[in-house]
Amino acid sequence: MHTKGLSTFRACAIVGQPYRSLFNKPRPEKRADVLLKECIQNHAQQRPRFGWRRLLVLARRELVGVGEFRFRRLYRGLGLQVRPRKRRKVNYFRGNAISTVSRPNERWSIDFMHDCLASGRNFRTMNIVDDFTSECLALEAAFSFGSHDVTRCFNTIAFERGLPETVRFDNGPEFTSRAMLQWGAEQRVELHFIQPGKPTQNVKIESLNGRIRDELLNAHTFATIEDARNLADAWKKDYNETRPHSSLGNLTPLEYANKF
Repeated sequence: MHTKGLSTFRACAIVGQPYRSLFNKPRPEKRADVLLKECIQNHAQQRPRFGWRRLLVLARRELVGVGEFRFRRLYRGLGLQVRPRKRRKVNYFRGNAISTVSRPNERWSIDFMHDCLASGRNFRTMNIVDDFTSECLALEAAFSFGSHDVTRCFNTIAFERGLPETVRFDNGPEFTSRAMLQWGAEQRVELHFIQPGKPTQNVKIESLNGRIRDELLNAHTFATIEDARNLADAWKKDYNETRPHSSLGNLTPLEYANKF
């Protein structure tokens, strides 16, 4: 326009710029969107494996009037999409159907997991879940666990909520020992063993194991076993009291358990 003496309309036509868009000014971002973005980023930073559905539940706890479409638009704009985990192909067989539970403390499930410290030394975690409320009843870390450690943990939980009618686990040596069988007979707790090689028969604890692996063990580097225990206790508290569960109507396990 200055060097050729062309009009604004003619100059826009030559360079292919729409004439009307030349005078458009970007609208300032709404205050509500700025607050929602900050909320999303804070929760996503604290819980990097949470998808948009759980982040939406957490955002609605803090802010009023958060719509799903507006939330997803801002979520995608921030580039916070979580890459899904690869799932193994599981073949399901008929028979051995898992009985349902109808109240808290009816059945517990227990399993062990493995990880390692920063020094390379292996350690284990003992995970216990209530099959009805999905509460993580115990998440202990140690270098080894025996049958007496398992029964000790059961008795510790029982001081607050009593013992369950049934405990479900695999065929590990900690569960098939004479000490465990004797404990079950003395406490009148029925011991249920799943079939060897069929972890899908213990779905509640396998689901909890997946969350622990994804959000705790894979997300942190543990310098010492005490560091692992402290982080495990903090994760357990957050899991039971803050983390929304879609299977419980987006309630926390503690909120769901208080209903009963």
